[in-house]
Amino acid sequence: MRIIPKIFSLIVLFVFMSGTFVLANEGVAPVEKQAEEIDVKELILEHLADSYEWHITKVGETHLVIPLPVIVYSKTTGWHVFFSSVFHHTPVHEGLYIAHEGEYKGKIVEKNTLGAEVRPFDISITKVAFSLLFNSALLIFIIMFVARSYKKGVYESKKGFLGFMEMFIMNINDDVIKPCIGKDYKRFSPYLLTVFFFVFINNLMGLVPLFPGGANVTGNIAITFVLAICTFVIVQFFGTKEYWKEIFWPDVPLWLKIPIPLMPLIELVGVFTKPFALMIRLFANILAGHSIVLGLTALIFVTVSLGQAMNTSMTVVSVIFTVFINLVELLVAYIQAYVFTMLSAVFIGLARVEPHHHKAPEDGH
Repeated sequence: MRIIPKIFSLIVLFVFMSGTFVLANEGVAPVEKQAEEIDVKELILEHLADSYEWHITKVGETHLVIPLPVIVYSKTTGWHVFFSSVFHHTPVHEGLYIAHEGEYKGKIVEKNTLGAEVRPFDISITKVAFSLLFNSALLIFIIMFVARSYKKGVYESKKGFLGFMEMFIMNINDDVIKPCIGKDYKRFSPYLLTVFFFVFINNLMGLVPLFPGGANVTGNIAITFVLAICTFVIVQFFGTKEYWKEIFWPDVPLWLKIPIPLMPLIELVGVFTKPFALMIRLFANILAGHSIVLGLTALIFVTVSLGQAMNTSMTVVSVIFTVFINLVELLVAYIQAYVFTMLSAVFIGLARVEPHHHKAPEDGH
């Protein structure tokens, strides 16, 4: 297991460089602009929000961005396919433009016949969508590489990257999935292992400040909603008769079920609160982590007006705390993937409950 300390050292070094890189890219404003006030809330929300382009950095007055394909359907003008870079040259393209305020701020909108802003059907490859596709492709490549290596017998050495992946797979399969689900755990292992590595890869890539990392994928509630729905569907589809009996006719006193189905209603509400908790837990924790890092970075700009000495000292504090939080976020990236997988396994295990057989009392007792 000598590879583990090496990998950990590389991760620590990378995170330290990542934290300083973020601060270097954001930079302290030039002297002539230091007096400008910065809206920290707007700065954080802008970085967390989705976008139709990928902002890399700023060199002088030039913004280095990667335009992404815009794919929208308008009820009046039909399909439109173009790159988002056209909005750099003209604010309105083919009747479409990006709203800068209001309900659809940051989204592509158009004017209807009444002059009101409306959203066309939008399936554009945004920053989050591109990162989702890239991270999914990366995950498939890693898993296929490991599977092919095992088929060739390379696993016998159990060193390097293969040993590292085996540690993760066996840990989740043997210590989480198997105990939580029980005897038929193997039929659910592919889904739960996929969920773990999907969340883990996206969490890690969200901490990388360089393209193609840095997107707020698992901090996007739409992503966590779909993951929670997948677990919800599996739980309901593979639920046993005993599971449904415990929901609609639980083993409680009769007056709690008739004439008012109090306990069945509570159990039914629990069916929907479980995936809701999965969705909110992952979304809130990842979003909070990104917000804290951005908030600490913003300390550099906020303290500019307090003088050079104060700004310099707060810059040092900001760098130290940003690196520290990034290290914590590495741990959180694993913990959140672990917790999401564990809770999903627990919910599936509860749905696989078997009928309770009560042992008949012996004669004379």
